[in-house]
Amino acid sequence: MEASPRELLEYLARGLVDEPDEVRIRELREDGGVVVLELSVGPDDYGNVIGRGGRTASALRTVVKTAAVRSGGRVFVDIVDR
Repeated sequence: MEASPRELLEYLARGLVDEPDEVRIRELREDGGVVVLELSVGPDDYGNVIGRGGRTASALRTVVKTAAVRSGGRVFVDIVDR
């Protein structure tokens, strides 16, 4: 069974942060079936999910988008402050 893009994002984010219990994902549905996943983490963990030069954030977005395309959907990942 394949994980949903949301479950995949949560799994990956929890592995990157020091406080995995602080990982929160809010799922928003927009017109045309587009899903926006808003990722928030503990205050000290934003650097871990963004990474140097945004490389980690870019990789997260790429992996989640690819998983969504394979299941027939469009997903965008936003990293937001609480």
